[in-house]
Amino acid sequence: MSTTRNRPQSVWLSKAAVNGALVLAVVYMLFPLVWLLTAATKDAGGLLAGDAFSFEGFDLGGNLSRLAAYNDGIYFHWYLNSLLYAVLGALGCSLVSVAAGYAFDKYDFRGKEQLFGVVLLGVLVPTTALALPMYLLASKVGIVNTYWAVLVPVLVNPFGVYLARVFSAGYIPNEALEAARIDGAGELRTFWSIGLRMIMPGFVTVFLFQFTAIWNNFFLPLVMLSDQKLFPLSLGLYAWNSNAHAEPGYYPLVVTGSLLAVVPLVVAFVSLQRHWKAGLTAGSVK
Repeated sequence: MSTTRNRPQSVWLSKAAVNGALVLAVVYMLFPLVWLLTAATKDAGGLLAGDAFSFEGFDLGGNLSRLAAYNDGIYFHWYLNSLLYAVLGALGCSLVSVAAGYAFDKYDFRGKEQLFGVVLLGVLVPTTALALPMYLLASKVGIVNTYWAVLVPVLVNPFGVYLARVFSAGYIPNEALEAARIDGAGELRTFWSIGLRMIMPGFVTVFLFQFTAIWNNFFLPLVMLSDQKLFPLSLGLYAWNSNAHAEPGYYPLVVTGSLLAVVPLVVAFVSLQRHWKAGLTAGSVK
């Protein structure tokens, strides 16, 4: 009897512990965002006074106007650069990764597994270690300090290839490809019309991973670019923050600019999450 009575209490304690841990995790993750939201409403004096969590002296509109006017609107030029790098780079990388993953999964060729092993080794190499070799290659080609210096290196992602192969094995049945070939479709047509549509959840997953990585990319643009007009947001805000120690007026620009920089990531995840849900549903049916 005592065991039966204690069981509901133990279950309640377990749920309370799990929910408490989840609440702490949510607070931990939202704390910087809340600080960013309130700090973006402050002027330099309010930020330096240390009362960033209050809305006293609300001046978000003034900060936005100063951000837009500073240096002929260079911030929004950086914003467009980041969108260009992130959108084009993520789209190109997703297409390359999905095509490579599809080929590794559906085709048999000599040295296939050994080549895929080399791809997996690429996952273990940190991107910062490749920045200098990529700079030397870009210098040889003559694309240093151009948009291509940032776009070309991000078109290849070994982890994206691995992920795409996993999705291809789970979402594209060989029977569908055989039926397309029997109907006379070529390999490119089969991939474009059948394979790519079936693996769309994987395409979106790789896109979101790469979009986030490029949007937050800092070291590669730092190495490749010297013209401020080519800077992405990460590098431009870093330059402002470096000057803020000598000129405190930069602090509101950096904080407000950082708040606006979060918006594309939120929009991308919210608008594309339905593809993940569709993929999970398809997997449960299988």
